[in-house]
Amino acid sequence: QVETLKEKLLEQAQEISRLRSELGGTDAEKHRDLLAAENERLRQEMKALEGELQRQQQAPCRDCPHLQENAELQEQLSQLQREAEETRARLVELDLEVQQKTNRLAEVELRLKDSLAERAEEEERLSRRLRDSQETIASLKSQPQQIKYIIKTVEVESAKVKQALCETQSRNQYLQEQVGMQKQVLKEMEQQLQSSQKTEAQLRAQIMMYEAELERAHGQMLEEMQAMEDEKNHAIEEAFSRAQVEMKAVHENLAGVRTNLLTLQPALRTLTHDYNSLKRQVRDFPLLLQETLRSARAEISQAIEEVHSTNRELLRKYRRELQLRKKCHNELVRLKGNIRVFGRVRPITKEDGEGPEAANAVTFDADDDAVLHLLHKGKQVSFELDKVFPPQASQEEVFQEVQALVTSCIDGYNVCIFAYGQTGAGKTYTMEGTAANPGINQRALQLLFSEVRGKAADWDYTITVSAAEIYNEALRDLLGKEPQEKLEIKLCPDGSGQLYVPGLTEFRVQSVEDINKVFEFGHIKRVTECTNLNEHSSRSHALLIVTVRGLDRSTGLRTTGKLNLVDLAGSERVGRSGAEGSRLREAQHINKSLSALGDVIYALRSRQGHVPFRNSKLTYLLQDSLSGDSKTLMMVQVSPAEKNTSETLCSLKFAERVRSVELGPVSRKAELGSWPSQEHLEGDSPCSSAPAGRGHASPSPGQLSSRSASIRRKLHTSG
Repeated sequence: QVETLKEKLLEQAQEISRLRSELGGTDAEKHRDLLAAENERLRQEMKALEGELQRQQQAPCRDCPHLQENAELQEQLSQLQREAEETRARLVELDLEVQQKTNRLAEVELRLKDSLAERAEEEERLSRRLRDSQETIASLKSQPQQIKYIIKTVEVESAKVKQALCETQSRNQYLQEQVGMQKQVLKEMEQQLQSSQKTEAQLRAQIMMYEAELERAHGQMLEEMQAMEDEKNHAIEEAFSRAQVEMKAVHENLAGVRTNLLTLQPALRTLTHDYNSLKRQVRDFPLLLQETLRSARAEISQAIEEVHSTNRELLRKYRRELQLRKKCHNELVRLKGNIRVFGRVRPITKEDGEGPEAANAVTFDADDDAVLHLLHKGKQVSFELDKVFPPQASQEEVFQEVQALVTSCIDGYNVCIFAYGQTGAGKTYTMEGTAANPGINQRALQLLFSEVRGKAADWDYTITVSAAEIYNEALRDLLGKEPQEKLEIKLCPDGSGQLYVPGLTEFRVQSVEDINKVFEFGHIKRVTECTNLNEHSSRSHALLIVTVRGLDRSTGLRTTGKLNLVDLAGSERVGRSGAEGSRLREAQHINKSLSALGDVIYALRSRQGHVPFRNSKLTYLLQDSLSGDSKTLMMVQVSPAEKNTSETLCSLKFAERVRSVELGPVSRKAELGSWPSQEHLEGDSPCSSAPAGRGHASPSPGQLSSRSASIRRKLHTSG
């Protein structure tokens, strides 16, 4: 069996070598060489075609109308090149596939060799064990006769030899066991030999399968290569035929192009001449451009300067016309008796907080100082007043605009200046100010003293001051001994229709020191409290009444002027101010009186027959100032903070309504009388002035007529 196995292994090795010789790389290499030769031939043909095309392109056919056909031929040639490249790529893929199959066959051969080597080693080992077993069996077959012989001889031998007989028998038994074991081993070797035969059959089947797969792959490769060869030949033939036809057409076109070139030479010479002239112009163009730019810059600069000068002149004329318009408007307002309205915007303070709520929502017009703009809920609202003061405006600038009204008080006119606005908007600061920077009240009295001193040569003046407040709809005297005493407003008994307050304390002031004492005394008694909106919120309406009585010593003309300076309490929203208890009651009275003021303004504006002055102590007290017998100015105070835009909007709308009210022309309070003494002048009652003093003779008719004429001239001048 071992010999048979060896013979079979030798036959398998021979078969494998035969298969390898038959299926070696010879055919594939030959086919690959053929494809390489064919590719080289195609490459040479392509180079020849490219050379022919280059020669055609180098021909003088730059302006040939058949360049498009030439381009089409080049595209077809490039397409043929791409097809050849694709053929080469497919050949490379086939080479790779052949190489892969060859590698797989080599792996199968290596596995077969390893299997044969293992089988040879196993057969060698089995043969060695078989030989050992055969030798052992042969030795065992030769021994039993001696044992039998010994056994037979022992029967006649002595007992001394019995021990050796036993040992021999035990050894014989051991050898029999060894023989059985060898038979078992031989049986196992036969089984292994059978399994080896089965493995050999499986390997043969795999080899046959690989051979069939190789034959099939080889056939497919040959078929694909043949198909590719046919396609390539067909494509080359078609390309060659197309190239011949196109080359023929190209040659014909070239002949036509040569003819056209001969006719185009004169035109070319003309174009060359034009080109040279254009080249010279282009070379000289930078210099011409620089000169043109310099002249253009000079002209533009001159035009800009002229426009600037024109704009400056127009701006100067516009401002002059604006001043004239404002002057005419003020005169018209004076003649109509309109209430003049000034607006003042306070600066942003730390009490406004930080963040978006403290942003500035008020802007001003750079060309018109009577217009301001409010940004409310994303929309800009514009308001036109008589004058607008920005936050940086000083107390002095504000007073310069109102001092003309103050001085008209000396001439016998009634004047009223009142501050309106929400709480914390700066009304008290504008009217009273501080000790270092006084407001309208103190500056007005200082101006009155200055004017009185200037007219002291011809006039005798007496200035008295009263201070009152309206707190919770109760009128109280701030300069009296009993500030809690409630006062009443009544008509003068002289039938003039004017109002006065019986029992209201009057102080005669003669110097600035007297003014400071009066202000300090009245400021202490005024009611102020702290709220969420203002640390020192005024809880009452303050009224400073300045009465100026004058006597012209030369004519006996008496004048009585009254200056009412009103600091209104601020309107407030109870929810924002946090007012509770007595503060809440104060806020309700303040809002009610300001609402009554709005009703009065509405009635005056709409020219209603009945004006509800008596609805509030405030409006009743201001009846003389709002009924057409007074020059009235409202100073509306607004806050620029974003969080106060609603209140600012309401204040500015109210200011516009007040500005449209016409009170009629203002009359002067002047009357002729005798030449009373200074004591009589000082002792006049607040409601009327005595027509004549006692103990003085009446003037003659001539003197009276001349004095009347001079009085009329003075009245006309003062008016």
